[in-house]
Amino acid sequence: MAQTALAEAVGVTFQQIQKYERGANRISFSRLLEIAQALGCQLGDLAEGLDTPMPAGSLDYLNDLLAYDGALDMLSAYAALSTPELRRAVLLHARTLSSALDPGRGEAQVESR
Repeated sequence: MAQTALAEAVGVTFQQIQKYERGANRISFSRLLEIAQALGCQLGDLAEGLDTPMPAGSLDYLNDLLAYDGALDMLSAYAALSTPELRRAVLLHARTLSSALDPGRGEAQVESR
């Protein structure tokens, strides 16, 4: 289904549908239901993993991570990146930095190859 047709079916502009698709705007549960109806599918088809329970302790783990200074700012900046390629590049960079850090000295270690 074209974005324009979906937008008309749920009563929003196609730009709003694009923002939902890119993750630039949050989508309400009621709008998600409208979209599922317009697409003729089940809500679960649009929310893969929604019926999978979170492992015990995972919410505490996420809360602990978000408690670090700058964590929400970092997450917000990551989410604002315009393409999956940019997000992958930033993630790879952050992982490289974190794995290269020597916790004893606080300096990046140089690997010889």
